[in-house]
Amino acid sequence: MEYIVLARKWRPRGFEDVVGQDHVVRTLKNAILQERIAHAFVFSGPRGVGKTSVARILAKALNCEKGASPTPCHECANCREITAGTSMDVHEIDGASNRGIDEIRELRENVRFSPASSRYKIYIIDEVHMLTREAFNALLKTLEEPPPHVIFIFATTETHKIPATILSRCQCFDFRRIPLKQIRDSLGRIAAAEGVTVSEAGLTWIAGAGDGSLRDAQSVLDQIISYAGFVVGDEQIEEVLGLGDRRFLFLLSGAVLERDAGRCLQIIGDAYYAGLDMKHFYQALLGHFRNLLLTKISGQDRALFELSDDDMARLEEQTRNVARETLLRLLDILMAEEETVRRSSDSRLTIETVLVRMAYLEPALPIGEILVRMEGLEKRLASGTVSAAAPAPGRKGGAPLVPRSPVMPVTGKTEATSAPEKIENGGSARHEIREPGPRPGSLPVIPADIWSDYKEFIKKQSQPLWSKIEAGKFLGYEKGCLRVGFPPGYIFLDELNQKTLRNRLAELSTAFFGEDVTVKIETVEAGPEEQARGAQNGSQKNNRINDIKREALSHPLLQKVLDVFEGAEVRDVIPRGNHR
Repeated sequence: MEYIVLARKWRPRGFEDVVGQDHVVRTLKNAILQERIAHAFVFSGPRGVGKTSVARILAKALNCEKGASPTPCHECANCREITAGTSMDVHEIDGASNRGIDEIRELRENVRFSPASSRYKIYIIDEVHMLTREAFNALLKTLEEPPPHVIFIFATTETHKIPATILSRCQCFDFRRIPLKQIRDSLGRIAAAEGVTVSEAGLTWIAGAGDGSLRDAQSVLDQIISYAGFVVGDEQIEEVLGLGDRRFLFLLSGAVLERDAGRCLQIIGDAYYAGLDMKHFYQALLGHFRNLLLTKISGQDRALFELSDDDMARLEEQTRNVARETLLRLLDILMAEEETVRRSSDSRLTIETVLVRMAYLEPALPIGEILVRMEGLEKRLASGTVSAAAPAPGRKGGAPLVPRSPVMPVTGKTEATSAPEKIENGGSARHEIREPGPRPGSLPVIPADIWSDYKEFIKKQSQPLWSKIEAGKFLGYEKGCLRVGFPPGYIFLDELNQKTLRNRLAELSTAFFGEDVTVKIETVEAGPEEQARGAQNGSQKNNRINDIKREALSHPLLQKVLDVFEGAEVRDVIPRGNHR
């Protein structure tokens, strides 16, 4: 007996057997019940989703000897002949091989004759978009005003190639890709009926290989049964489908999230020598990190995934201690380099470079955690309980962080040595804990290394202003006067002496120190030690750089740009090869 492949054997016989096209089935069944049958239909959609099968079912429903019904009997002569493809009144035409005007002229002659034994003469034209323009034009008049006993059903995977004049004369139905779950359930019923044992994960992989097409998934299942027999293991499915990259994907994502660049390179090497196509593997890696991100965002919601329960559990395990922001940045890197990998002549090397960047990427803190930390810091600063035991990031030693909110004066009701009123270069301030109480004329305690914190504060408030004072030297702070020194010939010295800029600097200084502050800009000569150090480090080079900066600022082209773009300003001038 001739073997019938699963895709033909399990082809839907009635509307109730159609999978994943409920919107089409419901409309056609209601049209039959209400006797509102159109004379022409267009069934469009991806391959293997049921277009031709539904066309045959519709033909049976209309020509069944027991009367037009959404549930044909499947037993009468008309139903059996339509199922077998031997009916004289239901014609299935291949649009690719009957695409010329001569074939359409012959069809126009035949439609005038009444059906031989059925209620309707039905023409099913598959891949109708393959017809020529002349053939479509020849079909127009017949399609618009066909005889009452004729129904046209057109099936196509490329609706956009059908002329609008044809589509406007038909009822159009868009067939959709079938969801993975429905394909998996259908394959499970087929496997049970055929006596085949397949795991749930294996059915999911087979359904995924169908890419939304039930017919393709049935063909894959048929092939796997031929390979593995009636007891199919997951390893055999992986071999047939080439799913070896699945294992490498989870290994790679684990290594990236653990920031182990060496292990990433080793895994890529193993995948390369295992025979994986690197460009195809990169696309799979993109999809894998997309799944990781969606898992972190959606949690237990499985609507966005077409994965087995085992794969979902592994994704949840890998993303448990990873911030959503980190996964988003990793996916951004992969997406940004997709075109580079596709065009690269050495895709393995390119992928290795991308993965090393990903592995060394600093993990991002969640926004919520950052806000919580900032709120806690603000509360401690407001209450004056900042701990001196925890140094600020980037600072050496255990010097306490000086708050940038208004600083309370150091007061005390017991005798104690007061802090020095003036801090010169190299000076130090003694920190003493005193009981709260009024003490007129007291000043805030300013540590000697306050200058770095002060510049950091200015940088956050005004990048252009920071770039101008960054090279300055802290000379002292006395009675609300901050003295800052710059070497002679400093490029921004004249600008800093302008009233507007000095007032802005004084305003930010007041916010930093917590009291009214005036800023005094001074010119200072370098000391003997600094002069010697400058000579050793190339002071002539620095002078040359300053000359370059002056020349750049006075360049006519720059002045023209500043005139054209209102409000534009020069933040800094960085000579080529000079990095600060």
